[in-house]
Amino acid sequence: MILIADSGSTQTDWSVVKDGKPIKQIQTKGINPYFQTEEEISNEIKSSLISQLDTKDFVAVYFYGAGCTFDKIEIVKRAIEKNIHVRKDVEVNSDMLAAARGLCGYAPGIACIMGTGSNSCYYDGRKIIENVSPLGFILGDEGSGAVLGKLLVSSLLKNQLTPGLKEKFLEQFNLTVADIIDRVYRKPFPNRFLATFAPFISENLDDSTIHSLVVDSFKSFLKRNVMQYKNHDKLPIHFVGSVAFHFQDLLKEAIEEMNIKLGKIIQSPMEGLIEYHSKAAN
Repeated sequence: MILIADSGSTQTDWSVVKDGKPIKQIQTKGINPYFQTEEEISNEIKSSLISQLDTKDFVAVYFYGAGCTFDKIEIVKRAIEKNIHVRKDVEVNSDMLAAARGLCGYAPGIACIMGTGSNSCYYDGRKIIENVSPLGFILGDEGSGAVLGKLLVSSLLKNQLTPGLKEKFLEQFNLTVADIIDRVYRKPFPNRFLATFAPFISENLDDSTIHSLVVDSFKSFLKRNVMQYKNHDKLPIHFVGSVAFHFQDLLKEAIEEMNIKLGKIIQSPMEGLIEYHSKAAN
């Protein structure tokens, strides 16, 4: 059996895989070595994951996560090895590689993440060849939930939305202008706060200003990220993440306007990762 994990900052999806098929799926809190120590990660695995596993003995563990940069990989690896007996490999990689493997498998393509944040890469079927830095929601992350939320709030506070929409928003979320400023500029995780407004945006897509806000942000993502990659006009462009999945009609609209080739749009890379590692084992 192997264990595969796909972790964001808020949630980790674990799949126990036997003979190429998932036999158990578990959700725990997000694991991000950029924000958590080795001890905190180990405690999360011990308290939330181990109790839900039928065994602690695996042939291999493949962990993909936000914040799993080269200098942070060993932190996650040691935390896993403290709690799980792994006979062969503990492999820790970035969430970008999870997206690439989950979307493209062993074929070349351009893989994109659109969730709370956004990211992209050119993948040759084995490894990531090129990655345009996403830069976070202040300088980049175009098309992400955080940036869509930021654009919504900015437009709302500067009275650029359809009359009545501002009042609807403030009433629905029970927020004042001062509350919003405090959450964005003074409290931790403003990106997560801004991304919580994605459902409101989705509910109001029939409003022309909201519709344009979303499509323009998607077009900005394509122009500033995807269109920088070699052969972007020939390779399929794949997407994974909650924003890409739930706003896929508008994403398709943006892609059509930019005249590029759409590949898959999926919510999670897990199914593709299971297939990828099952093939690798054979």
